[in-house]
Amino acid sequence: MLKRRIEERILNWKQKHSDVALVVAGARQVGKTHTLTHFIESTYHNVVSVDLVADPKLASALNQAGTAQEMMALLTTAGGVHLVPGESVIFVDEVQQAPNIVTQIKYLVQEYPYDFILSGSLLGVELENIASIPVGYVHTLYMYPLDFEEFCWANEIASSTSAIVKEAIEAEKPIPQYIHEKLFGLFKTYLVVGGMPTVVDSYVEKTDIQAVRTIQKDIVSQYRADISKYAPRDRRLVIRNIYDLIPSELAKKNTRFRINSIDGVKRFSSIADEFLWLTAAGVAISIPQVTAPVSPLVMQQTRGKFKFFSSDVGLLSSVFSDRVTLDILSTGSTNLGGLYENFVAQELIAHGRNPFYFSKRNVGELDFLVEEPGVTSSPWR
Repeated sequence: MLKRRIEERILNWKQKHSDVALVVAGARQVGKTHTLTHFIESTYHNVVSVDLVADPKLASALNQAGTAQEMMALLTTAGGVHLVPGESVIFVDEVQQAPNIVTQIKYLVQEYPYDFILSGSLLGVELENIASIPVGYVHTLYMYPLDFEEFCWANEIASSTSAIVKEAIEAEKPIPQYIHEKLFGLFKTYLVVGGMPTVVDSYVEKTDIQAVRTIQKDIVSQYRADISKYAPRDRRLVIRNIYDLIPSELAKKNTRFRINSIDGVKRFSSIADEFLWLTAAGVAISIPQVTAPVSPLVMQQTRGKFKFFSSDVGLLSSVFSDRVTLDILSTGSTNLGGLYENFVAQELIAHGRNPFYFSKRNVGELDFLVEEPGVTSSPWR
C-alpha cells in the first residue's frame, strides 16, 4: 500500500467537514480509487460502493433521476447494504459517467445522514457542462501522481530522513553525504519511473525498467483514448496533436510551447480551449509567462505565452530511447533541461503552488516564480 500525502486531507474532511460531500478529482491512474477504498474500509462499518464505468446501466439511470429520493433509491439498491446513520458512506467512483449526481448532491447531503464520497477522472472537463454545481455542499481535493517524497517513502526512505533534509535546507547547511547520495540516486530513478502508482508499484517490486516503460506507454495510450472519447468531436485531432507535441517542445533549448508547432495554427486564440481541455483533464500542466516578476503574478501573465508540461515526469521520459534512459539512471549527464523543469512544475503543482515563469530578452529568465504568504515572490531556477 503506497503512502499518499492526500490521506491526511481526506481524514481531515472526515473529522471536520463531513457535513458536505467529498469530491476527489484527478487524472486517470493517479490512485484515487485505491486510496479512497483503503480509507473507506478502515473508517466505515457500512459501505455502498458503486463504479459507474463498470455499471453503465446504473450510470444512465442516475443521470435520468429527477430527485434526490430517486437517486438514493438507485444507489442503495445497487449497493445492497443496510445503511446506519452516522456509520455509513456512499462512495460513487467514476462519477463523470453520471454528472447529474453532482447536481443533486446538495439534496442528498441535506436529506440523508450518511457521508458521500465522489471520485472520478476528467472531472475538470465533464463538470464544466453541469448546469448547477452546489456551492457550499462539496469539498474538493485534487490528487496527483506521487511526488518525489512519496516516491521516496515507497522506496523505504523514512519520514525522519525527509525531516533531516528539510532541516538542513532551512538552516542552509549541507545534507549529510550518505543521505544526499541515496536521495540523488532516487531522484534520477524518479525522472524515469515518475509517480503513477501502478508504475511505482511495479518498479518497487521488480526494479525492471522495461516493465515500467510498458505500463507507462499503456497509460499514455489510455490518455490518448480519453481524448478521442471525451473531447469535443471537432477538436479531438488538435488536442491529441498538442498532447503528443509536449515531449518535442520540452526538448528544445527554449521550452516555451510554440503555437506554430501545431499544423495550420497561427493564433493562440483559435486553440486556447484545446490547451484548457488538457489541463482540466489533469494530463498536462500549463505555466504562464509573466511580463515582470512582480506580485500579484496573476496580473502580469502574458496571454498565449506559456510552458506546457506532462502531468508526470515518468510519462514524459517514457518516449526516450534506452540509451538516454540508461544515461539518466547512471551518470545523469544528458542535457535534459525540459525534463528537470517538468519535475519542478509537477512538484509545485502537487504541493498546491500556482507557478509562473519570467523571460525577457537582455534581462534574463526565471524558470519558476511562486508567491508565498508574506513574500512578494519567490524565484526558482
